[in-house]
Amino acid sequence: MTDAAPLLEVRDLHVAYGRVEAVHGVNLDVASGSIVTVIGPNGAGKSTLLGALMGLLPSRGLVRYAGSDVAGVPVESRVAAGLTLVPERRELFGELSVQDNLRLGAYQRLRHGARDAAAQLREVYARFPRLEERREQLAVTLSGGERQMLAIGRALMAKPRLLMLDEPSLGLAPRIVRDILHIVADLRAEGVAILLVEQNARAALQIADSGYVLETGELVLQGAAAELAGNPRVIESYLGLKTLEPQAAGAVE
Repeated sequence: MTDAAPLLEVRDLHVAYGRVEAVHGVNLDVASGSIVTVIGPNGAGKSTLLGALMGLLPSRGLVRYAGSDVAGVPVESRVAAGLTLVPERRELFGELSVQDNLRLGAYQRLRHGARDAAAQLREVYARFPRLEERREQLAVTLSGGERQMLAIGRALMAKPRLLMLDEPSLGLAPRIVRDILHIVADLRAEGVAILLVEQNARAALQIADSGYVLETGELVLQGAAAELAGNPRVIESYLGLKTLEPQAAGAVE
């Protein structure tokens, strides 16, 4: 990471559902071209955090993206500016084809005058050949791994500078998880910043540059991914003793 201002800067973020505050005083940074992961147990507030950053949930505190405070900026404008979210539920249009789902990902850019949607579609197909093979199939007919690929591909149609992924490994076989995380690492190499929320802490820390541990709505640990992977508290709570062995299971090569 450089001394340049982070692409995403979050300070003292609070998110509440009515009178119940789900996220308390969160501070985090995401640099351009980096992978930052947020790990933690179910119910810690990870998805709530991403929803607030995307503008889907009301929040208090500073959220600065690409140098601008995005308070009050609608979701559509955040997408057009290159901030995208792949939600945990993927939220595909099941009765539309794979190709139509992908084209919808470019909708906001097309509204703002972009003319490269066809080229972007070719890039997505090059990254996900299986989606091209199934381009005429209805999204509802896809396997879980293919649906996750489609959700990420649709987000890439928006040409994001920052891609937020909410539990991309959820419900997927280990081999598919490795494929998805390889794609995430490739995106970083191409300059896309990634904010990765994951319960699979081992996999997330293997590809991330830095990370945060969120518990009951508060950040309790942060640091370089390698440091967190060696932290006794993280090992005990999220990684298990097998992580101490040289050949950690499921390593991403």
